[in-house]
Amino acid sequence: MSEDAMTGRHDTPVHVVVGAGQAGTAAAVAMREAGFQGRIILVGAEPHLPYERPPLSKEVLVKPETAHTTIHPEDFYREKGIECRLHDAAVHFDADEKRLELASGQTLHFDKLLLATGARARAYPLLDGLGSGVYTLRTLDDAEALRGHIWPGRHVLVVGGGIIGLEVAASAVTMGARVTVIERGARLMARGTPAPMVKVLRSLHEEHRVAFELGAELVSAARGASGKITLKAADGRAFTGDLVVYGIGVELNMDLAISAGLKVEDGILIDEYGRTSHPAIFAAGDVARQFHPFSSLWRRFETWANAQNQGTGVGRAMVTGEACSFDVPWYWTDQYGHNFQVAGAHEADEWLRRGTADGLKCTLLGLRDDVVVGAVTIDNGREMRPLRAMIANGFRAGNRDILADPKADLRKIADGRL
Repeated sequence: MSEDAMTGRHDTPVHVVVGAGQAGTAAAVAMREAGFQGRIILVGAEPHLPYERPPLSKEVLVKPETAHTTIHPEDFYREKGIECRLHDAAVHFDADEKRLELASGQTLHFDKLLLATGARARAYPLLDGLGSGVYTLRTLDDAEALRGHIWPGRHVLVVGGGIIGLEVAASAVTMGARVTVIERGARLMARGTPAPMVKVLRSLHEEHRVAFELGAELVSAARGASGKITLKAADGRAFTGDLVVYGIGVELNMDLAISAGLKVEDGILIDEYGRTSHPAIFAAGDVARQFHPFSSLWRRFETWANAQNQGTGVGRAMVTGEACSFDVPWYWTDQYGHNFQVAGAHEADEWLRRGTADGLKCTLLGLRDDVVVGAVTIDNGREMRPLRAMIANGFRAGNRDILADPKADLRKIADGRL
């Protein structure tokens, strides 16, 4: 057995993973399952065991007593031989010397290192200047802090009409609050969400009395004597509420990569093995940008599915030397008890509907030059697997009547049996 990785002398290979989120945890597990016999050290800045983020804006807010966020129990890591160094952020590393420094003052020496540093909520100085009563939702601590300030009758101002903003709005309404969503753009969920799905989501929120204020460029924020917060837009509109939750995107945690001289461009650039510009350093998850064969573009995805799949692929590649496999991009959101899933491209020439004209349950197929390039399922997730296969295989629409018939088995259509 090797001596401690802090000594710099070890006869057993050491792989260090920086970032104890979904991607980092998936990678660490994949290394062990791929047969790696050396030491695996998982470094995380937060004090919690690795946890999943999707429940934070939903179950953790609405039903904390039944919410489950932990990816694996503590015993799992012990059984897998994965050493967790939590609540101890990585502050610097030397790629050539293969040395990582932690906030505690400890130094870890490694043979290979994986950066799964993810992202943080993008700051909004105009709102942050108010101090109390302003919240973001990125971490478990964020969710627990916010939960204690939403109750029936409170008016929540949600700034940002993306997925997190709308999920928070749905949860707040479910908790009895009144909600106004303020978005600077002309439409909700402008990045990565098909327009037909946005239309359905907006109608669903409006049925629950959520108010939307679009095209609102905020220019001032103030707290009145009563404690109420008032936000004013450039066009004169004013919005007053009891608290503000904002979600205006993320900032990538790339300080380590930049200081080490790795190549970055809207993320840490990695090859098909997950390697960065340094052969001993790898990256995965929100922070990694990789060439994606389905779009023939360099892409970076901020989704649970990408963190899990890319983390697993890169962790395995670090052991076996095999290239990562690529999945069709996919994500989901749950709001008001309804499940929405999206795969592939979010822009298409047309959207073909499978399902009845009334009611939410349906499937939408995005077509471009008669080829299926994107898909949306609403309360119909069982069809997502064959849809992703269609997108991956460049499926041509063919008989549209059959494709649009909800009684026709999509699995048989996808593999050519129907």
